[in-house]
Amino acid sequence: MDRIVSGRWQEDYPKPLKERRIIRSVINQTNPDILAIQEMGEPVYLQELWGDLNRTKGTQFKYSAWLSGQGDGEKRHLALLSKIPFTKIENPKDLSFKYFEGQRSPSRGLMEIEFKSGDTNWSLFNLHLKSKWTERPDDPEAAIRREKEARAIRDYIRTKFPPYKDPYYLVLGDFNDHKNSAPLRRFLQVNNSTLTQMIQCSDQKGHFWTHYWDKQDSYSRFDYLLASPHLFKKLVPDSAKIGGFHLCLLGSDHRIVFADFNF
Repeated sequence: MDRIVSGRWQEDYPKPLKERRIIRSVINQTNPDILAIQEMGEPVYLQELWGDLNRTKGTQFKYSAWLSGQGDGEKRHLALLSKIPFTKIENPKDLSFKYFEGQRSPSRGLMEIEFKSGDTNWSLFNLHLKSKWTERPDDPEAAIRREKEARAIRDYIRTKFPPYKDPYYLVLGDFNDHKNSAPLRRFLQVNNSTLTQMIQCSDQKGHFWTHYWDKQDSYSRFDYLLASPHLFKKLVPDSAKIGGFHLCLLGSDHRIVFADFNF
């Protein structure tokens, strides 16, 4: 992926070794059963992370999935590592929406994975909505684009899992927006129907931010876990956390967000 290294912009530059070690440390300290990843590079980098964890006796994942970004030239992809076998992987194709003069789709796509835990069938939706960077002066901070991406994904999930059927699913990832923003509201409720409930996560100091932008010295909450009402009931009390691990921001500008569920 393209990245800034030592203050210089580098194209197709792999994540430096020091950053990879820190990322592995964060994963190992969290020790998740399922790890959903946004901003993944090409499959070779997922295999590298997976192999490094195995070789260093870190968190041992048995299964993996990778989904290419859907936009032309998109270099940010979605991925997943899991200790738990999944029963199905979906790549929803028809997520198009009208955007000014043309049709668009969520540029990073939507990863849908089905699991069976005990007697419960449930789905995980891994997403990465449009960033606040925009080429259009008539869409400041890409707010319109991001809301339309959220709406298209929400409509797909809502059609497949209507609330009256009491589904079990989790929507998670980098929403690139704030708690009370339109993209988040789209996933939470439609009219009087509750679609998901936001899982409140915090670090050991009680802070809620998940993203740090070094250039602006700003802290934001962009990463969320949203559970359908029936899955929310399986949330283990006090398990929802934001990983404030030592040196974690030297490995990524996002902090890991996690929670436990009792099936």
